[in-house]
Amino acid sequence: MPAAYLIVDMQITDMDQYRRYMAEAPAAVKAAGGEYLVRGGQFEVLEGQWQPARVAMLRFPSYEQAKAFYEGEQYRQARAQREGATAFFNMILVEGVDAPVI
Repeated sequence: MPAAYLIVDMQITDMDQYRRYMAEAPAAVKAAGGEYLVRGGQFEVLEGQWQPARVAMLRFPSYEQAKAFYEGEQYRQARAQREGATAFFNMILVEGVDAPVI
């Protein structure tokens, strides 16, 4: 079963409010078996026109577990803490490649 990834592009407009979200979101991620791979940090556009503001990427053991995380009550409560803290918050869920590790 391949892993699944949540990829987020966001623009934070109220850091104090966003910190409330970040106080709750990591516990929800961990409880669902997920982990942060990217959470802000340096980046550069190598091709194309996409100009992300801030990028996050999370890995979950499966697509189903990532969906359950997103739809679960614990993350729903964390999302409520984020309301009004971002100009935009775009998130996609993508299934990874089910390939043997070499």
